[in-house]
Amino acid sequence: MKERFIAALAALVLIFATPSAFAQSSPPRWSIVIHGGAGVIARAELTRQREAQYRAALEGAVRDGGRVLRRGGSALDAVETAISRMEDDPLFNAGRGAVFTAEGRNELDASIMDGRGRAAGAVAGITRTRHPIALARRVMEHSPHVMLIGEGAEAFARTQNLEAVAPAFFFTERRWRQLEQNLRRNRLPIPRRPAGAPQPRAANDQHLDDHQFGTVGAVALDTLGNIAAGTSTGGVTGKRWGRVGDTPLIGAGTYAQNGVCGVSATGAGEYFIRIGVAREICARMHLRDASAQAAADAVIAEVGAISGDGGVIVMDGRGRVAYSMNTPGMYRAQLRAGGEPRVRIFANEGN
Repeated sequence: MKERFIAALAALVLIFATPSAFAQSSPPRWSIVIHGGAGVIARAELTRQREAQYRAALEGAVRDGGRVLRRGGSALDAVETAISRMEDDPLFNAGRGAVFTAEGRNELDASIMDGRGRAAGAVAGITRTRHPIALARRVMEHSPHVMLIGEGAEAFARTQNLEAVAPAFFFTERRWRQLEQNLRRNRLPIPRRPAGAPQPRAANDQHLDDHQFGTVGAVALDTLGNIAAGTSTGGVTGKRWGRVGDTPLIGAGTYAQNGVCGVSATGAGEYFIRIGVAREICARMHLRDASAQAAADAVIAEVGAISGDGGVIVMDGRGRVAYSMNTPGMYRAQLRAGGEPRVRIFANEGN
């Protein structure tokens, strides 16, 4: 009897002495962070109405992604959901609202990565698939490849029954006027308006050229501890010769690795490609045990050292978020389990 009592007491002591056992068995707390591009976003130039529109759009997208995670959905689903919403919002340079090439086309790029086994998918030069991020995911999950481009990518999209639209679906007057400004400045011919685009109308948007490195992105951690990251963009205004930036390049604009990090970047893609920004941040976290903030700051400093501009959103393996940018602003928002959305625009707003 005495031995049984001692054994039971010892078991109780062991349980209450190691509360971490309960924490380890409970599911991780989900987390999501998004961005809508970085650039010269000055308070004096951003009207109150436009600022309110951006804040509402960011909050809506991060809530949509958070809703997926709250219901037990995957990090991949949350990333795709949040980005798809921003692809449909004309405020952002992705999907509907993308900038134009010098030839007057919307050419869209996207990528997505699953931190579980580091599977990835990417597309570039998309002109008809409504949601490039959805196509990037299909490339990852239903093809033997990582990246598809142009007409080949569109042909693959048709095999996946993804929604196709006429190129004019992506047209916005705001972006067309930005193209006209860009081409005049560079003494290049202005192309005809795209077939199916609405008739020209008087400008009522005083925020025509926001000097924004247009990209949208998301990183999420789900309740199973899986991390995913994705990025989508229309590129840069007036791009020529089939230019492709960092967004669809795994390791430059997007990266995810379970237990370590998820990264989505936005900026002058040529510089982010040279540094390998997303992978470099994760490598610093993995190999040097750097925090997400320290790693992000160090790599963005490298970008700045070679005259590049932009920013990143970063999440570590526990769902903690970091931002880093060398621009006056970056549209961004985050949401964690049990919390409320935190939306930021300007660099000095903090996290």
